[in-house]
Amino acid sequence: MQGQATCRAHATRRGRAHPLDPGCIRHHVRSVERVFFVGSGVLGFLTVAFGAFGAHGLRARFAGLADGADRLGWWQTATLYLGLHALALGLAAHLSGRTASTAASVAGFGFLAGCALFSGSLYTMALTGVRALGAVTPLGGLCFLVGWAGVVVASLKLG
Repeated sequence: MQGQATCRAHATRRGRAHPLDPGCIRHHVRSVERVFFVGSGVLGFLTVAFGAFGAHGLRARFAGLADGADRLGWWQTATLYLGLHALALGLAAHLSGRTASTAASVAGFGFLAGCALFSGSLYTMALTGVRALGAVTPLGGLCFLVGWAGVVVASLKLG
């Protein structure tokens, strides 16, 4: 990893790396890009696993509950948004490798936070029936909106 070696070499030469050193910037951009690509794959994997679990494992369990249809709907919504934003995170990874703009990083971290808050709260609501967790879901939606705004800004800065 040439960028990483340059960043470390700079750090040992001066005692610490300067944040604007091109080697350091290249290293950090590649690290964020890698985190987003790996995160995209993990979230995609979880989407398929959770979708199958919801369709085959939870449908029968929820059938006997008074709010079973609601719970299954929450699970399906969480899985849909998780899958869409797994792909969006891959887009943010691609953009972070093509532009030095922080907007791509904001997009990626917005998508990650949105998946945790939005889908996570819906999955937890579906499993527990605690509707108060629904108050967290809009915060996840807000994170998704920040992520999509970051995609727009990063795309406009492409050269």
